[in-house]
Amino acid sequence: MSHFKKIISHTPVYDNVLRSARMVAATDVTVLIKGETGTGKEVLANAIQKDSQRADKPYVTLNCAALPESLIESELFGHRKGSFTGAISDKKGIFQAADGGTLFLDEINSLPISIQAKLLRFLENGECLAVGDTVPYKVDVRIISATNADLQKEISEGRFREDLYFRLNVIPLEIPALKERIEDIEHLIKHFIDHFAKEHSRTAPKFSKQAVKILQNYDWPGNVRELRNLCERTSVLLSGQLIEAENFPHDFFAAKTTGSNNQDFALPDVGVNLNKLEADLIHQALLRTNGNRAKSSRLLGLSRDTLLYRIQKHGLANQ
Repeated sequence: MSHFKKIISHTPVYDNVLRSARMVAATDVTVLIKGETGTGKEVLANAIQKDSQRADKPYVTLNCAALPESLIESELFGHRKGSFTGAISDKKGIFQAADGGTLFLDEINSLPISIQAKLLRFLENGECLAVGDTVPYKVDVRIISATNADLQKEISEGRFREDLYFRLNVIPLEIPALKERIEDIEHLIKHFIDHFAKEHSRTAPKFSKQAVKILQNYDWPGNVRELRNLCERTSVLLSGQLIEAENFPHDFFAAKTTGSNNQDFALPDVGVNLNKLEADLIHQALLRTNGNRAKSSRLLGLSRDTLLYRIQKHGLANQ
């Protein structure tokens, strides 16, 4: 069974991402996964690796933000004995450990710029150079990377190499935020509470319709990870109970209240045709940006994939 079937999605914009990821998995192409913190970038990377031809080969993960700059070069590429204080013997790096398999570099935006040049060298010709060595070695490693940062902004501010970005961004996959996947929330709740009830030997709670509606209206700054944590807490503390609105933390209501006190649009007494309004706003955004979809998505507060889906939905592809 494909490991992608374990990823819950009933949202067209995420379905499109998963469809692309399935095609990518069958190749060795370099992949860059983009998305906010907590959206499930590592889950998607794991599915790509497990559905790939390298599934039975080494799979090594590294969070680029977890190691100090003084250690990350040695961890990635290895070092020679005596190359620095404390290097009492030769050490192989992560690239050698992943030879023949896949290396997942999470938070790639945190990779020091001095190390970015060495990663670029590998992507260009498969060569790595250990610290303190003069002769490079070659390895066969597929790179999947992920970021929650705007790499274009990082490039403009001199913190990320543009040439490395182009090498990493061969196949970009952007995971939508949970607030853009409203259809998935109820399915995710069921998945998580069943999982945690089994893991903690508890009776799974049930969520009332009102409770689910409140969760669907919440902004989810922590995305799927935040929902997962809520479900685990609920499964342990409210085992077997019916979950109502009063069981949620104050934050879930504060976020909603804040939104209602800062209305940008007043609903007319006669109501609106929401479908027509959405199509009109997208049309205006495309006109204002001369059809630039990246700029239009920023104007509308949508991810680019969500905008593309809605452009197709409203038949605005030629705008």
